[in-house]
Amino acid sequence: MQIHGFNKTTLLDYPRHLAATIFLGHCNFRCPFCHNSRLLLAPDASPSFTVSEVLDTLKSRSGILEGVCISGGEPTLSKDLPKFIQAIKDIGLKVKLDTNGSNPLMLQYLYSHELLDYVAMDIKNSRDRYAETIGIPHYSLDSIDSSIALIQDSGIPYEFRTTVVQEFHSAEDILAIGQWLDGSTNYYLQIFLDSGNILVPGLHAPSRETMLEYKKSIQPYFNTVEIRGMD
Repeated sequence: MQIHGFNKTTLLDYPRHLAATIFLGHCNFRCPFCHNSRLLLAPDASPSFTVSEVLDTLKSRSGILEGVCISGGEPTLSKDLPKFIQAIKDIGLKVKLDTNGSNPLMLQYLYSHELLDYVAMDIKNSRDRYAETIGIPHYSLDSIDSSIALIQDSGIPYEFRTTVVQEFHSAEDILAIGQWLDGSTNYYLQIFLDSGNILVPGLHAPSRETMLEYKKSIQPYFNTVEIRGMD
């Protein structure tokens, strides 16, 4: 397992919990607007942490922290993920997983072994523009559909979320996402932020007015719709 980022305290990554965030290297998608592109293209060049030092730090902070968010990269690509999560839960911490939904077999394994307390899945775009948005031509959505169904039926808290980029998302795309995920609980529209480390420079965030229009258009399809990253 390659750990290439470790935020010891955050109030942002795990809703309603004081948590630590762990970033694993490597991803199988190539989203042009990815803000962690160094974890895709050159993970070995990024700072690294051993599993033991991360677990030791979590143990030392177990009286402060409530949970851990495991992000990436794409965490489900690591075959050691179940063992790592079990070690975190043995410390007494809840686990939130961030995933792109491309590995439903790993997701099913984690659910069946009661290793997850919260899952956040990125919905990259409408079905028609998914392959374009993840940078993989002719990508089959079978794995994405399977992961969506698993998450919806899991019985544990979850969210779907879309990072909205002016060049990749239209009003029609956002409405199509709402129709696709109809009946889901929590959905978040996240405003694109250029971290200075994205794969394709020159992309832009939608306006505040556009984001509010998007939220209004898909509100009927979810229990809760919120916008992240807007003042």
